[in-house]
Amino acid sequence: MSTNIDTPEHLKDAEALLTDTGFTTSNVWYHGTTSGLTASILANGLKRSGDNEINQATKKAMATIGNSYTERKEPIYLTQSKQLAYYWASQKVRARKVHTGHDETPEVIEITLDETLNAGVKPDVGAVVMLMDLNPYMGYLEEVYQAKGLPFDLDDIQANAMELNREDYLNKFGLAYYQKSMSAKVLKLVK
Repeated sequence: MSTNIDTPEHLKDAEALLTDTGFTTSNVWYHGTTSGLTASILANGLKRSGDNEINQATKKAMATIGNSYTERKEPIYLTQSKQLAYYWASQKVRARKVHTGHDETPEVIEITLDETLNAGVKPDVGAVVMLMDLNPYMGYLEEVYQAKGLPFDLDDIQANAMELNREDYLNKFGLAYYQKSMSAKVLKLVK
């Protein structure tokens, strides 16, 4: 399943990060976003509220059809790979195009955390479970693993999912989250 994500060369780090046990981690994380949000993120930090513009568009659409909408506090989604963050940035560009009509470009924010803050990064096991059923991200991961010559057998992973620990999920799938907003001081745009 080809995802047609054309990752810029300077973001292709999966080759270096990917081992036979998955993606290595450190205190450096990445967040995929869009050009329409980057200036605000770099000025104000990453906020747990998610994308205000999409939230407002959804709220307005729900009101139009007579339903209510309750905003929820999303965590900050992270990955240990610039390449994987670019995938999610591309998805965010598509979502914002649908909801707001804006033409934006994918961008990646680098987050460097001290030891105390880094301890707050958690494997996003819930996201993995939701994505396992033929989500394009799984196809993208398979492409990344195959490019490195490593196996990524989703059927085998699903069959043995109960045996994986939380760190296995983080390493194999590159999905993490952080439950607090982050200061702009720890952020920089990857150029």
